[in-house]
Amino acid sequence: MSLHVETSRALPLVSTAVAIRAGAASDPVGKEGLSRIVARMLRRGCTGMTGSEIEERIDSLGADLVVDVSPGVTTLHADVIARSLDPLGDLLAKLVSAPSFDETELGRLLAETRGEIVDAQDNDRGLAVRHFRRVMFEGHPYGRRVGGSLASVASIGRGDTEAHYRRSFVRDNVSFAFAGDVSPEQARAISDRIAAGLPRDPCPADPVGPPPARSGRRLTFVDKPSRSQTQIVLGCIGSHPRDEDHIPLHVGTTIFGGTFTSRLMREIRTKRGWSYGAYARLPYDTERDAFSVWTFPSAADAARCLALEIDLLERWRQRGITSGELAFAKRYLVRSHAFEVDTPQKRVHQRLDVELFGLPADYHSHYVEHVKAVTAAEVNQAVARRISTDELVVSVVGTHAEIGEQIAAAIPGLAHSEVVRYDAD
Repeated sequence: MSLHVETSRALPLVSTAVAIRAGAASDPVGKEGLSRIVARMLRRGCTGMTGSEIEERIDSLGADLVVDVSPGVTTLHADVIARSLDPLGDLLAKLVSAPSFDETELGRLLAETRGEIVDAQDNDRGLAVRHFRRVMFEGHPYGRRVGGSLASVASIGRGDTEAHYRRSFVRDNVSFAFAGDVSPEQARAISDRIAAGLPRDPCPADPVGPPPARSGRRLTFVDKPSRSQTQIVLGCIGSHPRDEDHIPLHVGTTIFGGTFTSRLMREIRTKRGWSYGAYARLPYDTERDAFSVWTFPSAADAARCLALEIDLLERWRQRGITSGELAFAKRYLVRSHAFEVDTPQKRVHQRLDVELFGLPADYHSHYVEHVKAVTAAEVNQAVARRISTDELVVSVVGTHAEIGEQIAAAIPGLAHSEVVRYDAD
């Protein structure tokens, strides 16, 4: 059990995070969505309190409580006025250590979750990302849906929730972060109180290994009727902060698609007006995640936009960056970094992330120095090493009868292509 504290007396507010090092990646195959169901059940009943009483207690404290589930972590985030911190700690202790998993509440939540899965079919960007990750991380935990599918959610019962809870919610698997009007002594006392009800069983094994590389260019076309606008997500396996070339690749990604004046934005929006936005991302989790590019052109422009994106990626790899691009990106990252550390909550969460995601100890504390030290040669080497245009995964949401052939033709050397219905589970 670890504790991170960032004290600030500027405002009488306290932000608390209780992080359990288990998330959607630990869901059993066929029961995807289980971690999220368990996390949401924490505030729907515990020993001595119903779900309604829990909600009333949160409101009476003037608190805000949010539960978040990622592939590797389940986190309870709570904000409260400083004078109510102790009673909030008592409530969190009950929620974390004594959930009831009431059958009736579970049934309601499962029904709500199924409704949310159906509603998500209306989110075209979400569909594009979901199928991009499904293909990119096929056979790997990162390819699973955090919220689950209709079939997987239908298979979840109370026994599953209790078993997952017992396996994951153990004392040494929990970390705490406090920020704001709180002393280290107060934070320690509250975190000890929350953890006291958890067993000292062994921590579960980490189910996430390095994601496998893909071979060949692969296209998934998500067929949805009457789409005048498309969603395009494409990319490959990226890097992790543990990799020596991660910061150079991060700088390179900023040049390629990380600002309003990036190459992507300039070529796709400014010059051609094909998509209102064009962005590149390089996220990380406990392992390497996917480098990805996102655009949303009209159906009439989609094939040309996709072909240009692939061409821009290849030119980025082969020709590298300019000294002017490097200088601008470094200035942007260094100056905008102030917005990443301007509150005690952000600063303490950076320290928590170092632990949860296995980052280098100085990743955040020396971020500015690392960015300033990056050279053009390092960026070019990182891009050439990590960004594989021969192993691209492309996900497109659109109307296949209208643009399917053009989209496939826009990907030279396409090795595998599939068409899936937008409402496929």
